[in-house]
Amino acid sequence: MNDMPKVMLLIDADNVSADVMEQAVHKVLAEHGHLHVRRAYCTAEVALKHQLVFKRLGVRPMVNLAAGKNSTDIALAVDAMDLAVSERPQVVYLVSSDSDFAPLVIRLREKGCRVCGIGQQGKTGDETTTAYDEFTDLQHHGKGDRPAAAAAPSMPAARTAGRKTAAKAAKSGAASDSPAKTPRAKAAPASKKAKTAAKKSAKASAASEAAEFILQAVPALRGGNEVALNDIAQALRAAKLLGKRASSIKLFEQLPAEFAVLQHPDRIRWIGTPAP
Repeated sequence: MNDMPKVMLLIDADNVSADVMEQAVHKVLAEHGHLHVRRAYCTAEVALKHQLVFKRLGVRPMVNLAAGKNSTDIALAVDAMDLAVSERPQVVYLVSSDSDFAPLVIRLREKGCRVCGIGQQGKTGDETTTAYDEFTDLQHHGKGDRPAAAAAPSMPAARTAGRKTAAKAAKSGAASDSPAKTPRAKAAPASKKAKTAAKKSAKASAASEAAEFILQAVPALRGGNEVALNDIAQALRAAKLLGKRASSIKLFEQLPAEFAVLQHPDRIRWIGTPAP
């Protein structure tokens, strides 16, 4: 066990699709048989979208709530250098098609790491692949983390098949067709209403779960208490949800339906999840 090289996999989940992430994990495991570190860096929205994939692959999501174009990339780079010093991996895999990671690749190599890149076919430029010791492009199949959604039509299909079977049984028993036709005629509008309600529920749930990342880092916000902005910023940075130079007040201004920004002195109050 002591002779096993430490292998680290860091995913830029804002940059590649879910199925490419899944292919990347399986590829590395097939090649090395183990993975010491599995982390994915992304926004709260992406973390919620891919949470099933992360759970299935045993990948730890590193949620970035900071505002800014390259804030997720910076979070990944800072963490990569920290892990390179503390964990001393022999092999580092970066899953991203972003050419901005070239300086990180060079620095990791100087630390004694073999750095391999995995990108998404069609998104990776030649200037990206040359920086790595080895680079693999994986094809996006368009499946991602949607097996649950793909399975959903099977339930209405099963109900439709059941109604057809019931109708045939009623005919073979010389029963009237009317009882079988009546629920069939009513099923379509009921199904549309159910789908609409489900969409509204999912939208509201996603919004409230996004705020949950902040509430978990700052539990004092629960219950509607006013908390000093500086205290919140320190807690978010300690939880690695906010960059050192990122503006915490701008973060909350992006969530006006769930957090109230009170000024002079600056304080934040949680006002609950938005209505569906």
